Amino acid sequence: MGGESVVVTARMRLAAAVLAAACLLAPPAAHAGVVVSATGPSAGNFPVGKQIGNSESIVLRQGDVLTVLDGNGTRVLRGAGTYRLDQRSGPSQRNTFAALTQRRTASQVRTGAVRGDDEPVRPSSLWYVDVGHPGTVCVVANDRVRLWRAETEGDATYSLRAPGGATYSVTFADGDTLAPWDTDAFPIADGTSFTLSGPRGTNGGTLTFAVLDVAAEEPEALAQQLIARGCMQQLELLSAATLIEEG
Repeated sequence: MGGESVVVTARMRLAAAVLAAACLLAPPAAHAGVVVSATGPSAGNFPVGKQIGNSESIVLRQGDVLTVLDGNGTRVLRGAGTYRLDQRSGPSQRNTFAALTQRRTASQVRTGAVRGDDEPVRPSSLWYVDVGHPGTVCVVANDRVRLWRAETEGDATYSLRAPGGATYSVTFADGDTLAPWDTDAFPIADGTSFTLSGPRGTNGGTLTFAVLDVAAEEPEALAQQLIARGCMQQLELLSAATLIEEG
């Protein structure tokens, strides 16, 4: 009986050694890009949120435009042609991603907007709530919430009405792009919606908060979070800010 036990133990150790060796020799899992948008005749093959492996062939037809975000940034592929993400060139945009997704403290907030050549002004942080494009906005649990506006001239007061009828007002001072949201006086919960009214009572639409317990630290994973919660304006901002210009 003891001999059989020794044989079984030896076999188990051998199997474990073989498995460990296989794990060491196995190639690492391919990184995946995430489809941000797709237009053209092949758009149906590339729904928003679809993952595309780095070594996977991407076949596009004439008139196709495919935008994919991966760990280095956003790439725009145009048909017709066959592409692979690991064969694309251009500088990594990881530093831009880090700056865009940094959750700033009050002392770090100095400017709220960036503008490229011939580009519209956009928020410098993914987590600012753009009053010009409300919709569904993702925020991170327990983080300070700040409203953002593109224009800086003059004071501007925005009113937000909760479903129960309570109203909250936020005023941007002349020259400011940012205004704080007092979460103590007007708490934010996941799924809470507010009717937004702009200066002079103009209708600004509906603002709905999607609260993330934790924000993903990798671009692809964060893009998937934004897509899953319907925060498409932030997805567009993430994609535009991390665009890789390829030669």
